[in-house]
Amino acid sequence: MTAPPAIAVERLWVTYTHEGRRIDAVRDVSFAVAPGETFGLVGESGSGKSTVLKAIAGLVAPTAGGVRLAGRGMTAKRDRAERRRLQYVFQDPYGSLHPRHTVDRALREPLEIHGFADRDAAILAALAGVGLESRHRFRYPHQLSGGQRQRVAIARALILSPGVLLLDEPTSSLDVSVQAEILNLLTRVRSERALTTIFVSHDLAVVAHLCERVAIMRLGEIVETLPVEALRASGAATPYGRELIAASRGYVRHDEPLASADVSER
Repeated sequence: MTAPPAIAVERLWVTYTHEGRRIDAVRDVSFAVAPGETFGLVGESGSGKSTVLKAIAGLVAPTAGGVRLAGRGMTAKRDRAERRRLQYVFQDPYGSLHPRHTVDRALREPLEIHGFADRDAAILAALAGVGLESRHRFRYPHQLSGGQRQRVAIARALILSPGVLLLDEPTSSLDVSVQAEILNLLTRVRSERALTTIFVSHDLAVVAHLCERVAIMRLGEIVETLPVEALRASGAATPYGRELIAASRGYVRHDEPLASADVSER
């Protein structure tokens, strides 16, 4: 029997009202992501890609349609089991961490909520897994670099051993050299943990590095879905897809790990 998709988005609509005007941020979006696949959502700012990701996570309520996790419809507010299996990494590593909470507290909280035992060992393992040392454990976000903060955010997402990781432009606020380190980290943990990943970005170079298939969004809709090889070859089928790729010319597909400096102080 064929396994169901890890994530299936089915005819998703997200509608807002602004100053009495209806805005369809997401319009009839459907796609499925296989277990272990990394799927990209790309498009210009305002195309709806981040709204789709937030709807999957339960952070915004869909107007119509829904999301299935491993073949089962998800609850409107996401129950505890669903939240454990589906974790989110935000774009801004500083804004996503509480400024008055240490790294230890940020990592300990999900373990407490989900009733994990031996939390100290889990925290140390989580830090090591993202290239941080025990000395970072009791630091506050303002005592960490941007790259270190994003490593903490990734550790927090991974500490519950989720099956699905949602990444909302996790490198866009980082310096280029640090972006390379975080992309290499995500590539490694995805492989080690057999994670299913949905990656949102406007940067085609990043998408080409991580993803296997890509959906191009425009004005809340998916205009086409293509394999990353077609993205590399500028082989989009739609005029908008070709325009988007042409506007991003100069990106490079990296099949090998990106060059990066020492990670400990990034």
